[in-house]
Amino acid sequence: MATHLNLAAEPRYFRGASVQSRLLGFGLRHTVRPVLGLWARLPFDVFPPNFVDHLARLLPVHEGTMWRSVELVSCKSEWLQAKGVADINGDNPSAILYFHGGAFLTCGLNTHRRLVSRISYASEQPVLNVGYRQMPYEPITESVADGVAGFRWLLDQGYLPENITIAGDSAGGYLAFSVARAVMDKGWGRPAGVVAISPLLDFDPSGKLNHRNANRCQTFPMNAVAKLSDVSLRMDTTRGIQGTRVCPVNMPLADMPPALIHIGSREVLMADAELMANRLVSAGVPCELQVWDRQVHVFQAAAGWVPEARFAIEEIGTFVRGLADQEAQVAAPRRARRTKTAAQL
Repeated sequence: MATHLNLAAEPRYFRGASVQSRLLGFGLRHTVRPVLGLWARLPFDVFPPNFVDHLARLLPVHEGTMWRSVELVSCKSEWLQAKGVADINGDNPSAILYFHGGAFLTCGLNTHRRLVSRISYASEQPVLNVGYRQMPYEPITESVADGVAGFRWLLDQGYLPENITIAGDSAGGYLAFSVARAVMDKGWGRPAGVVAISPLLDFDPSGKLNHRNANRCQTFPMNAVAKLSDVSLRMDTTRGIQGTRVCPVNMPLADMPPALIHIGSREVLMADAELMANRLVSAGVPCELQVWDRQVHVFQAAAGWVPEARFAIEEIGTFVRGLADQEAQVAAPRRARRTKTAAQL
């Protein structure tokens, strides 16, 4: 029986689906969805090379965007600034740590550079886009470790934890919450906030299987979701970490920073988004759940064509800038007190 979670906070619903967004949904339903369904039915595992990321080198970025390579301990990343966006050396104290999606199996820096450049522009902040290690070569715990290394890199550049927003889409949404939890557990401070776009937050497929969207998603058939869960668990078992990885929905949440979650109204991952929003708000953490009418998985990546995608990125920018403004208001009296104390000395 399909279920609907009673949320502790009412979602913000964005109604309307443009012709472009409906065409995108139709295209995905008749291309990507059947391919993923076929993959899930294979009696053996197939993990082709990540050719999607190589092809994506040809995709244009937001006009005027600059980026350079950053070598973290175990993966490549990119430091990206949209046109007119200053970094800490230009008196901009805030930055974003971003994780791309791809089900922990595919995609990378190239596929998401365009989306990240638009988020940088809308948020008026530079972005460290992390090319974290993925399955089937490394388990998800190593993906999280690479995200923590990315946060450490930002700290080493002079950014304060309270000025760093952690964001990601799909599997990257899983990492956004997981890395926020990990850096806080290390005692490095609390990030400014978390932005999760169509996030995968629970590897237990039962909640999604029982949700009203189980068979409505235009991108993912339910059998592909179940197979991904199985692949991740087998990888954990192979590496001897079975039972030690905790999904974001099951993490301690009371001290987490404010969160923004985007989800399409028919996505199978709506189950995860609703559950996470419910648990965050119940734990006393500010969380805005934005539900976008009939939009596909990570539709924000189609901002060059789909009008709702551009609007959604503006919403992300507003949220991230709001976090920075709040921190600036808190920091101003703190700086004034330090100045006064210094003058008295």
